[in-house]
Parts: sequence; C-alpha cells; structure tokens
Amino acid sequence: MFLSVSTKRRGAIGRSGRLLRHGLAALSLLAGLAGVAAIAGCAGSAPAAGMARIETGGDTVLIRRTADGIPHIEAGDWEALGYGYGYAQASDNLCTMAEAFVTYRGERSRYFGAQGKPVARSTLGEPTNLDSDFFFRLADSAGSIERYRDSQPERFRQLVRGFAAGYDRYLGELRAGGAPGRHLACRAAPWLADITDADIYRRLNAANLAGGEARFVEAIANAHPPAAAQAAQPSARPPAFRPVPQPVSPAASQPALQPAPHAARDTAALALAGLDPDQLHVGGHYGIGSNGMAFGRDATGGEPILFGNPHWFWSGPDRFYQAQLTIPGQLDVSGASFLGVPVIMIGFNDEVAWTHTVSGARRFGVFQLRLADDDPTQYLIDGRRIAMRPITLTVPVRQPDGTLGGVTRTLYTTEYGPVVDLSSWSPALGWTRGQAFALRDVNRDNHRIFQTFLDFGRAGSLDAFVATLKTSAAMPWVNTLVVGRRQPEVWYADVGNVPDVPDQLADRCTTPLGKVVDAKLPGVPFLDGSRAACAWRGDAAAVQRGSMPAAAMPMLARRDFVANMNNSYWLANPAAPLTGFPRVMGIGVAPLDLRARLGLQLAGQAAAPDAAPEQGAAREPLTAAEVRRFTLEGDTLAAALFKRPVLDQVCATARITVARDPLRGASFTPPRTVETADACRILRAWNGAAERDARGAYLWDRFWERAQKIDAGKLYARPFDPADPLHTPAGIRAGEPAVAEAFGAAILAVGEAGYALDATRGETLYLTRDGVPVPLYGGCSGLGYFASICHYGESRANAPISADTVGGNSYLQVVSFDAHGADAYTLLAHSESDDPASPHFADGTRRYAARHWLRVPFDEHEIAADPQLQVTRLTMPAAPDRARPAATVR
Repeated sequence: MFLSVSTKRRGAIGRSGRLLRHGLAALSLLAGLAGVAAIAGCAGSAPAAGMARIETGGDTVLIRRTADGIPHIEAGDWEALGYGYGYAQASDNLCTMAEAFVTYRGERSRYFGAQGKPVARSTLGEPTNLDSDFFFRLADSAGSIERYRDSQPERFRQLVRGFAAGYDRYLGELRAGGAPGRHLACRAAPWLADITDADIYRRLNAANLAGGEARFVEAIANAHPPAAAQAAQPSARPPAFRPVPQPVSPAASQPALQPAPHAARDTAALALAGLDPDQLHVGGHYGIGSNGMAFGRDATGGEPILFGNPHWFWSGPDRFYQAQLTIPGQLDVSGASFLGVPVIMIGFNDEVAWTHTVSGARRFGVFQLRLADDDPTQYLIDGRRIAMRPITLTVPVRQPDGTLGGVTRTLYTTEYGPVVDLSSWSPALGWTRGQAFALRDVNRDNHRIFQTFLDFGRAGSLDAFVATLKTSAAMPWVNTLVVGRRQPEVWYADVGNVPDVPDQLADRCTTPLGKVVDAKLPGVPFLDGSRAACAWRGDAAAVQRGSMPAAAMPMLARRDFVANMNNSYWLANPAAPLTGFPRVMGIGVAPLDLRARLGLQLAGQAAAPDAAPEQGAAREPLTAAEVRRFTLEGDTLAAALFKRPVLDQVCATARITVARDPLRGASFTPPRTVETADACRILRAWNGAAERDARGAYLWDRFWERAQKIDAGKLYARPFDPADPLHTPAGIRAGEPAVAEAFGAAILAVGEAGYALDATRGETLYLTRDGVPVPLYGGCSGLGYFASICHYGESRANAPISADTVGGNSYLQVVSFDAHGADAYTLLAHSESDDPASPHFADGTRRYAARHWLRVPFDEHEIAADPQLQVTRLTMPAAPDRARPAATVR
C-alpha cells in the first residue's frame, strides 16, 4: 500500500500561541467493577504524572472521556483498541446496538413479531420484521460472512474481534449489576445477548448494501415464481449456478428481449406507477446526504480548511458516534463512525482531514431475465438454460400469544444476484412465466470498504490518502473530499465501487422496459440478462470484476476550493466542470437543487481571493472561524429568490380558492376559500432565515414544498441553463394559478397541523430531550436550506418530536492545521448517547442548538487538561481467551 502512517503525539507542551483549557478538574471515579480502574489527578498536569500513557503491547486499554463524553481510546495493539471501542460504544448506545444485532442476524420476528417495524430509521428503510429477517438471512449467509472475514488483513480481524469482546465486556458488567438506572429500554430484554465477530461483519455488510440491495428488501424477500408453476417444482434443485445442458437456440441467434404483450400495454403506465426515486436514495428518502467543502491555499493564504457535515440519522443503528482511536506508532485518528463499526469513517489526524458526501453514482443494476418456457426458475443466457439457486429459509416468529412459530420461504438467486419482485413499481415488472428480474449490487463482494477507512486514518500525507483511495476503489456510495497539511491543493473524487457500464453497453443492452424505468431512474443499468454480452464489463485495471477502474472516475484537485452537496461530480468546482463520464456515474450536466446552488455560492464567495467586501477593501484570507459561522446559517435560497415576487403577486388577492392540495394530491369538495392577509403580513416581516425564533419559516416551507410539485416549465420564468447552473432556473411565475393554490393550501396545512401561522421555527422544529424541547434552526435540505435539519414525521402541534423522526446535520467538523498538527472543531448534533439516563444524552444537542462549536482535544496535553476528563482503564482477558478463534458462523 502507498501508506505513510501519521501517529505523532505532541505531548504536554501543547500548541504554542493557543489558549488551552487550563485549571484543575477532579476526575470522576467510575464504577469499580472487576478489571476496571479509575484514575484521578490534576487535569492541568503533564500526562507523565499518572496521566495514563500506556506501553505498546500491553493488555491495558485507556478510555479518556472529555467534553460531551467523547472517548479517546488508546491501546497497545489492534485487538485491545477494538476492545476499548466496543466497550465505549456499548456504554453509550447499548440498546440501539443490541437491537441492530438482532436485525442483522435476521431475528426481529422472533422477539418483536412478524409485522412490526423498527422505530428508528436506518439505511434499511422501513420493511416489516419478517421481510427484514428473510433479507438478512439471505444476504448474510454463513458463506458470505466467512468470505468477508477472510478477506480482511490480520490487524482488521483483530480489531473486529476485540470490538465484539469489548461490547460483551460491558454487557457482562451490566448483568453483574453495573450502571444502575442505565439502559432501561433493554437491560432486562430477552434479545440483549452477547455477540461475536460474526455480528460485526454482518453489521459491516449491512452498510455495504445501503446503496443497493438494502433499498430492495421487500422486493427480495417476497420474490417467488408464479404460483401454478411453483407448485409443480421438484423438491430438489441444483445447488449452484450450473447450466442445464439443454440448449434452446444458438447463442448467435439469441434475440434481444422485447416486451411481452402485457408488458407493452403497461409501459405507458410504468413511469407513473409506484416507483418513487427518493426511496432508492441511500437512507430511503431525499435529504439523507451531506455537505462537504475543502478550501486550498488560494482561499486561506496558508493551511487548507475542511468542512464536513453528513446529513444523517439522529437515531438508530446508523447514527454517528464520535471518538479518537490511538495505538502509539501505528494509528492516531479522531472522527466518527456508525454504531457497530470499529473504525473512524469521517475524521482527521495530524496530517490529513477528510469527509464524505452521498454520491450520485449508481451502485446497483437490474437484469431482465428470459425464462425457460417450461420452468420459471430457469433462465436463458445465449440459449443456455441456467437453474436459479433456491434457498429455503425459515424465520422464527413470535405469535400474539407469546409462543414461537415459524415462516418458511424459498428465495432465489442467480449469477447476477437475488431475484426481485418489482411489481410494486408496475405489474409489467413482476415475476411471470416468461420473465423475471435479478438485482446486482456492486458492493455485495466489496470487502475492502472498512479496511480502507482504517488506512485513511493512518495516512501520513495527502498523497498517501489519495493513493489509498485509488488503489482500493472501495468507497461504497460516497464522494470523498480531503485536505493535507502543508498542501496547497485540496481534493475531490467520486472514486469508489461503481458498476462498469459504459454508455455504449447501456445503449446496446437496455431493454424496452428498462428504457421506461430510465426516465425515473436515470443511469441505473437495466440490462438484457439473456445475453452474455450485456454483462457488466470486466476491465483488467479494476480492483473488482464488474467495477469501473479508478482512473476512469471523476476527481479534481484545486487550490481554491472543491465542494459537494450531493450534486453530481459535474460541479465540484464551477470553474472546472467535470464532464465525459458514463451515465452510471450520475447525471452530470443537470439542474442543481437549491441546497447545492446555495452551497456552491457560499463556497465560491468564501474562496474568492478578489472579493472586496466594502469600498475596495482588501479581502482577508478565509479562516476556519468564518467557515464555522457561515455553514450554520439558517437561510434558505428559496426564500431569498422567490419570496418577494410571490408575495407581490399572490398577496394582491385577499382570498384564494383552493380546490386541491398539490403536495398530498387531496381534493377539497367543495373548494376552500382562504384569507391571505395574515400570511402575507407574517412572510413580509420574515427575513428569510430559519432561526429558532423566526416567525414565517414554517409557513414558507409549507408553501415551497407544494410549489415544487408544479411542473418546472410552469413554475420558473427562466429555464435551467448549463452555462449558468448556479443561477438557473430562475424567476418564478408567481401569477400562475397553481402558485396561488399552493399558497392557499399551505395556509390550510399550517392550521390543520395545529400551529399558528406565525409559529416560530423552534416551536415546529425541535428535539425533545429530558422532556424539554431543544429548539433548532435551519430546515429540510430539499427546501433549499444549507443548514439541514428535517422532521420526517407528521408535523403536529403539541406532539413531541423525537430523534427517530429527525435527520440532517449530524457529525460536523471544521479542520485546519497549524505548525503542530490538526486544529479541529466539531459538533455532534444528536449527542453521543441515546440512553436518556446518560449524562451525554442531550449535551451535544444543546451545544449544536447554541452553535457552540467544540474544539475537540487531540494531543496529550489537550486531553489531560480537559475540565470534564474522566478516565477508565480496562484490562484485556489473559491468553488463551485473548486469542480465541473466530466464532462459528450460522
């Protein structure tokens, strides 16, 4: 590997010229359970004075918690480091993690019943427990988990093994009576169980599939051949993908797939059926994504600055957890990872800082299968009959009376991937006697992802980081932005694991049904599975067969800035558009959403070296403090552009007749008459920023989400212009009757939700913590807010808003460098713990709401000097338990 390890520890001197948090701090004595020792000392003293430096190779794990409960975990080897990280995550989020492991084992129905659903959102979507169980039992078969484990380097296997053991350690302490009052949601639950390394690999595999198979859980779990044909199936099937030697026609004469008669009838309706493109986004709805910016020397006048801000879940198994992981001489990295993941996924060390944003590239494809005339579980490729592989699974199911039953299904896989039933999109896409559909997820066999994250944290330079990214080509569904200390350039890339489907191949092999699907899912390969020539290309330069070579993917280095707000690769920097990539990489030249337009404008204004603020005054170089300021502003571009013309036109009429709600599609019979005076007065007084006390933001959002349902050709006066992408489409046709109706429907919606028209943002967007609302600012990214916080549930007055229905800004970091290394400020908007009894259940949320960035301690002096320092020592089990073999996989 092109890897240079960054592990420099700066010791007790601290950073010259920087104020540190000095003063005496009593270190809390932690629970004195067996094997756990608490340390107390002077927080301002040097680490040598009992401050817990540990020697490489020892069995001691040191967990030092600083402000907001952030753990700084130091160990002498990889297994011990994992042990400490698993212990720390479990101590803060045990119930969420335990339930997630039940999910990944395919045991939800056993404990929660077949038709229930997880309360918290995740990348899995919202399938029933039964469908989820069948999906995971199919996806995480014993063979797949063993392959995942076997493909990892030894240090990663040790890290995973230690993480599972550390989780179990904490669970054992809890069973022995530790942490009284904590984890009440699960500490007596029958599903709270020990885990093995196999559970961690299942968890990693779930993250692998977030951009592909996880968006098709129901379609995979409910796919079955036509009932009549299924009844005639023999009980035994071929165990693997063996061609049955019964050629039907020569390969050379194999015709391309044409729609069957019933399919042809349905193609016109296909584009209007149950296919919601937002449901196929990572996370299952629009708004799960990120903002990322990186500023180079031309903007800063010196060291680069990175802003990272994933828009993500505030609860559930995929929420972020913040930590620092250290093995002296091998690793020293700080940042955040998903729960259950033993490596930092977004973060920094003393030499590099990086972030990710959800990519527009497609990570899956569909193959339309031609079936044998006499058997709908055999498909044809170039005339050869190939038997699908049946996998019969039985899921234990808790019955209403508490007894345990079972449900059995036979699911089918092909050489492309699992068979899917897409009839929810359209009847034309169901499994019939003549056709079926198989899903291929490019990340199904991508076992490189998390070892790559580990190597990111070990990178000793920008060059080493970039080399790792290109060599592994492992990123599953994200862009990458990275900066390096002392480096004038900053770097953007959508380099990862993407299907190798050139446009020529797609043009030649997309089926008629696929062409209709492409109208809603542009770039998704929907290919003819009956022709071998239509398989994903296998380039010898690619790391994985069927994946695109790294050199063929978008990347850009700049000295001013690069940025991404989940827009495509096209405008990582508007001054240097990236073009010429296949459609599977995402639609390049296309209108940007308002958040992306606002973000690119903010980045350009911040980076512009010749932007004189007033009267020709010289512009000061961009600072990290300025980045921290403007990235949390609550403005929406929609209001900045369109509020005045809308009010000028719509408010000229005292009353609006509303026949239909354009958002919900509901008609009013008879039509409703709405007075406009109060709404117009409130919106005229609103300045367009959704601050916590802003009156008018909620009302405007209810209007704009409806206005966006109007066809763009009718809504905008000036259409999208590729030559001016940051400012078009532009101008709103406020005189259109549909605009007035959207305005009136918004007024009605506010009243139906029980809010006053002038309700503040904080009254309508907040998080309930300790029974008290914490008012928030910003708004949904789809409505043009850069500071993205969105309530995805039904908005009702006096109905508490929980983290289960909130998403958006999650882990935020602004990282720059000085002569001594990284200088990082962070926020964890949803807080470190999801346990209401934890002291770190709400502190991060209140900090975020107050915009009080935390300067996160990173070197020895800063950690030791933290006024809230708490120290825990763990001792790893002695051999031979320490070297226990990997657990047997189900």
